[in-house]
Amino acid sequence: MLDDRRSRVLEALVEEYIATGMPVSSQAIVERSGLAVSSATVRNDVARLEAYGFVEQPHTSAGRVPTAAGYRFYVDHASPARLRSATRSRINAFFSEVHQELSRVLKETTGLLAEVSHFPAVVIGPGLAGETVRALHLVSLGGAVVLAVTVTGSGRVTQDVVRPEAVPDRSQLSDAERLLAMAYEGRTVADGGAQLAAVAPDAASPQVHALLAAVATALGRSDRASNEIYVGGTSQLVELWQDLAHVHAILAILEQEATVRRIIDTESPGTSVRLGVEIDVADVDLAIVSSSYEAGEHGSGRLAVLGPMRMDYRRTMRIVEEVGGSLGDSLGG
Repeated sequence: MLDDRRSRVLEALVEEYIATGMPVSSQAIVERSGLAVSSATVRNDVARLEAYGFVEQPHTSAGRVPTAAGYRFYVDHASPARLRSATRSRINAFFSEVHQELSRVLKETTGLLAEVSHFPAVVIGPGLAGETVRALHLVSLGGAVVLAVTVTGSGRVTQDVVRPEAVPDRSQLSDAERLLAMAYEGRTVADGGAQLAAVAPDAASPQVHALLAAVATALGRSDRASNEIYVGGTSQLVELWQDLAHVHAILAILEQEATVRRIIDTESPGTSVRLGVEIDVADVDLAIVSSSYEAGEHGSGRLAVLGPMRMDYRRTMRIVEEVGGSLGDSLGG
């Protein structure tokens, strides 16, 4: 759609607007882009960009500002910037000193990401499917309600309330716990689920079979639901958005775990940038830069920063990639 010159004009306009927050004139585009053309030529190019829906004029006497479509074109063609040495040193120093249990590492990584990016940050911990199960215990809560307690190799403890179709007695509860231990302990949740059918004897009572099925289903759900969410840097919201309505909207998003998972925990490998209406939330000036990280035996997770659409994407993409890569390395990914 855009030839090389118009692509460079749009790139210069977006970067000038990110830097200044002011509508961008044709002369400013000439100076930033380094194009050997006149302001009149750039004005014609900007008019064409406006016709394509990539830029708009906030008022008649102003220059142009990028639209969501303009940001999207820019992001799709941008490459991450090189990090300043001070930022890289801060990230390296942080991960060289990290020797803590998983949840503490993830929580502190959220703070680091918010610090170096200057945006609110989110880290979604890995699910259970990639972790090895150290122990699995069943506790009767009365009637047909049983608590399944899972301890992973990293020390994470999850609890799932299950309601089997048949009420187990104490002996049946013990039998089910023994069979679950044979299937799951020393294996990942995914492998344990596959092994369960092999270790459960056909002679087991209907109550035991019902309980095994209920626990296996609950552990399978935990692959998605147990990965914790850590949020940091919310003190920067007012400075970034200034409009209190936007601040309240972003806070509301961050307070709802289901919404955070929906807008951040994407299936896209690597780095992803989502803008405006692509995020599928109420009319909010919002951009999300996220990246996956590998955590060895812990599985994989995702980390992200949230900011207004007027953000330095090239720098932010590099920071998210760098922190995600370093986090994965520190966790054996």
